[in-house]
Amino acid sequence: MEDNKKVELFETMPVSKAVMTLAVPTVISSLVMVIYNLADTYFVGMLNDPIQNAAVTLAAPVILAFNAVNNLFGVGSSSMMSRGLGRKDYDTVYRSSATGFYCALICGLLFSAFYTGFQTPLLRLLGAGSDTAAATSDYLKWTVSFGATPAILNVVMAYLVRAEGASLHASLGTMSGCLLNIVLDPCFIMPWGFGMGAAGAGLATFLSNCVACIYFFILLFVKRGHTYVCIRPAMFRIKKSILFGIFAVGIPASIQNLLNVTGMTVLNNFTASYGASAVAAMGISQKLNMVPFHVALGLSQGIMPLVSYNYASKNAARMKQTVSFAMKITLSFLIVVSLSYYFGASGLISLFMKDSEIVAYGTQFLRGLCLGNPFLCIDFLAVGVFQACGLGKNSLAFALLRKIVLEIPALFLWNFLFPLYGLAYAQLTAEIILATAAALVLYRLFKKLDKKG
Repeated sequence: MEDNKKVELFETMPVSKAVMTLAVPTVISSLVMVIYNLADTYFVGMLNDPIQNAAVTLAAPVILAFNAVNNLFGVGSSSMMSRGLGRKDYDTVYRSSATGFYCALICGLLFSAFYTGFQTPLLRLLGAGSDTAAATSDYLKWTVSFGATPAILNVVMAYLVRAEGASLHASLGTMSGCLLNIVLDPCFIMPWGFGMGAAGAGLATFLSNCVACIYFFILLFVKRGHTYVCIRPAMFRIKKSILFGIFAVGIPASIQNLLNVTGMTVLNNFTASYGASAVAAMGISQKLNMVPFHVALGLSQGIMPLVSYNYASKNAARMKQTVSFAMKITLSFLIVVSLSYYFGASGLISLFMKDSEIVAYGTQFLRGLCLGNPFLCIDFLAVGVFQACGLGKNSLAFALLRKIVLEIPALFLWNFLFPLYGLAYAQLTAEIILATAAALVLYRLFKKLDKKG
């Protein structure tokens, strides 16, 4: 099956238009996801209870760990699909999508079982103390014990749908769940509703992820026969070439997210030693900083199908134009946002909690975190290119460099030199070095492609 409209998008549409067609819906859906994460923080913050707010922050590494599975089968399968489309190898496309879907389903069930079976030691590992353990456990019951499978499946299906160029449908599916979450949050969290606190935020997340999954199942049923995304059980076979292709990209992407979880856990443990107010302030700052973070991430993910397709079809010039255009618009946006965050930090933090101690902590945290964002976009685009081209070793090297070599040691160093407040500058230290390395590696990759061309 060959869809002429999709071929036009990948091969002949002007690069700027193709990038915007693929990236804008992805960025918007990423921002909606940030807004729904901020909604959790906002409505829990309205309770003026640092313990409830700290519970959501302490649970964040577990929720972030979902991305390890999302990236293993979402990024891995979608990269394999887009490269298969570029080669016109449709059997690989179908089998890659089926393998990604069913492996994600199995992993979601295993994730729930593992957390539920080892809940007590995991809560201690997350930094939950006697005052925050109960609230953290209540939040994770809904988001992990019950909610891991729908949370993982809806993201993986969005990747699969985006791989064939249907970025708008992928984003609509993701946004349907996010918007429902925003509506449900106050109903479950606030005293005038069910008054469940942090647990209510978890229940809202669980229900919204279920709705997002239903959207994708309906979409695939309606488009049957006109989509490259295949979830028929008959197409799910353990085939070495398919698994190797998925894992070559997916495992480095998964390790990258596991390292992000490790880094966040280290950061939360450092912050927890300064009390619940410091943890709550760091959580609010991190959530606010997710806006520019997800713009950079959404754009790098949005252009992946276009980069993959043209890399596989050996159209290096179009691939380079795609990356160059994406770099210009992302870097410009992140510079503006970072300046706004730096000078408006106090007002932004106070939108979520009025506690003067939390506002003071959060202002300093947000100013430190936002400075690394312009450098972050160069790193993200480079990793997106590596994933799109199947260069898993490169993306793994950058993941290890970011967390193990740079950011986690920087947390220890900065906290020693400038207790508590220095923690916010570890990301900046890592991203300056990573951005430099990313620019050099991309230059060498494109030079190599030019020679081949």
